[in-house]
Amino acid sequence: MNILMVLTSHDQLGHTDHKTGFWLEEFAAPYYVFLDAGAKITLVSPMGGQPPIDPNSAVPDAQTPATERFNQDTDAQKALAHTVKLSDVDADRFDAIFYPGGHGPLWDLAEDPHSIKLIEHFAAQSKPIGAVCHAPAVFKQTKDSKGDPLVKGKAVTCFTNSEEAAVQLTEVVPFLVEDMLKEQGGRFERAQDWQSHVVVDGVLVTGQNPASSDATAEALLALLKR
Repeated sequence: MNILMVLTSHDQLGHTDHKTGFWLEEFAAPYYVFLDAGAKITLVSPMGGQPPIDPNSAVPDAQTPATERFNQDTDAQKALAHTVKLSDVDADRFDAIFYPGGHGPLWDLAEDPHSIKLIEHFAAQSKPIGAVCHAPAVFKQTKDSKGDPLVKGKAVTCFTNSEEAAVQLTEVVPFLVEDMLKEQGGRFERAQDWQSHVVVDGVLVTGQNPASSDATAEALLALLKR
């Protein structure tokens, strides 16, 4: 199994003075789910090199067994520091693609032409596509073979409007992922705020929030094993 993990390169939280990036748990948990299943993982980002870690995801209160494992794992840290440029990816080499969340993807990956092309390529070949928390933002511009939004008629989830309100960033983000998925014709599903929730529809696997990170990766693996 060859799995492509795509991380954001965007580190500025809108017009605020705060930094953002990818959410560490949403990378680390899926990374180890895939690694422990024997997958070969390739890490990529729009700019290549070290993608920005959201500093709020690195504080002590945000740590989980997966992030603690990552913090002791020099091989994983080295791989993360040297991500491949997204534009250099050969989609045919991979069996599945996975997007960790964090707020960063709302600014870059949601509009990145290389990411859009990759997702559409994977969908056309019926290869699993996973995205957790804010990462379903990557479906903002993606189309199916008929030219319709890729998520049209599909059951999907993401970081909810109420969760965004709870972290007080509703007015900071460029768009609300829940609203965007609904506008694209997605059939939005959710659990209570901060509860793990994963939705699978065809090759699309989406998770609601950081608590859904492991389960989203496991659901993607289950699709691969069918």
